[in-house]
Amino acid sequence: MPRLSSRKTTLHYLHLLIPIFFTVLIGCGDVQSARTDSSDIRPYVSILAPLHFPQQPSKEVITELERLTEVELDIRWVPEGVYTDKMNTALTTNSLAKVTFVKFTDYGLVKNAIKSGDFWEIEPYLAEFSNLSQLSPAILRQTAVEGKIYGLYTERPSSRQGIIIRKDWLDNLQLEEPHSLEDLYEVLKQFTHNDPDLNGKQDTFGLVDRNDLVYGVFKTLSSYFGTPNNWEQVDGHFIPEFETQEYMNTMNFMKKLYDEKLINQDFALTSKELQRDSFIRGSAGVYIGSMTDVQRLSIETQALNPKAELTLINRIHGPKGYKVWSIPNYNGLYLFSKKAIATEEELKQVLAFFDRTMDKDVANLMMYGVEGRHYKIVDGKVILPEETSRLRVDEVNPLYSLMIADMSNTNIMEVVQKEELTAAAERLSEDNESFLVADPTVHLSSDTFDEKNAELSQIITDATYNYILGEITAEGFVNETLKWRQNGGDLIIQEYEEALLRERMRNN
Repeated sequence: MPRLSSRKTTLHYLHLLIPIFFTVLIGCGDVQSARTDSSDIRPYVSILAPLHFPQQPSKEVITELERLTEVELDIRWVPEGVYTDKMNTALTTNSLAKVTFVKFTDYGLVKNAIKSGDFWEIEPYLAEFSNLSQLSPAILRQTAVEGKIYGLYTERPSSRQGIIIRKDWLDNLQLEEPHSLEDLYEVLKQFTHNDPDLNGKQDTFGLVDRNDLVYGVFKTLSSYFGTPNNWEQVDGHFIPEFETQEYMNTMNFMKKLYDEKLINQDFALTSKELQRDSFIRGSAGVYIGSMTDVQRLSIETQALNPKAELTLINRIHGPKGYKVWSIPNYNGLYLFSKKAIATEEELKQVLAFFDRTMDKDVANLMMYGVEGRHYKIVDGKVILPEETSRLRVDEVNPLYSLMIADMSNTNIMEVVQKEELTAAAERLSEDNESFLVADPTVHLSSDTFDEKNAELSQIITDATYNYILGEITAEGFVNETLKWRQNGGDLIIQEYEEALLRERMRNN
């Protein structure tokens, strides 16, 4: 009896559910039909993008961006510190979004996929769009793979690298701003041992770093020592930076900081988020990296300590004078997956979105936010009040990652008043242009570099950290560089030298 009763009950519910199921099915069919038939269907654009700020842009700003561009956006924000790993995982598992951002430093990892036909070549379509057709041919050529254009570039100054430092700590200890490597060392020592925050405890250290030899402390510091930018070119021959005395001098300086505990002892394992947190909370007084980070670091530091004051330094005099490493004028590229974008028509819809983001109304939304809430307009020019700076950092600034060619976009309104630290960062970035160290291989290609650089660079990264941490000697470091050569490095050098020779022959 119980089994019969249960069966009747099941049948009863099944009879109730069937009409509901068909109602829902028909309703879904109507919705799908409506989406298919309606002329108001918005293209769906999925984007894998790096998040350089603690939180994503506000939903209100994203909604306005969708309204203006008439698309449905699916932005998959990934914290910058783990972005390379997430991007590589998506690449190897064929789970890319329609559009994927690739950092300049990761471009070599993706070139083989480009050569294999995984991404759309976009150059044939750019002329169809009013804004995209105006992109810089010179920068586009810097991004070319086998002479073809695959990506829309995010435009950046050649170098924004510099030092962000606690000015109130300098004042407390009656120290001058550092202008040489010797000065910098002394400031780091004083910040570690002489109670710069005046709390009566020895609970601070000089410099906070993270597990990134490029955008962390090391590469900027190495340029102060006169290290070449990736490669030194001498009489048609290439020498990798890590085989130069300047690179060794940088490692010795970092080792000294580590041994004397003037730098966080776990720097080789520290994420960017933890690096920022240490600086914000007042554990460390010096942050070396992009000077444009200063505004949000100031806001978050003063939220915990209203008396905290930051300042910027971009000129550190080294053995070869003032030097700072540079990148080409693109910070990264947006690439378009052939797996996620099936047809030319769909590709053009996605390109149309990016073209639209360069129009005046959209570009200024992404750059400044919503008028009245985030900025003001006086006499046709933008004013960025200090009192709305936090709102811009929290709600708008993460959208910078989506902006292409923003520096040369004449549709972006001029700013006549902005936050003092932001203005200083821009001014000093422009000053960096007078003493840049360029990578001489930027215009050259090496198939072996594209194929093997990820594994080869890991050899040098591990060796650099291990030397600084005292795990290997100078001789051990040299042995690792020989391993790099034997496993493909020599072939990379040969291919770059052959490419340079071909380039010179073409130009003669």
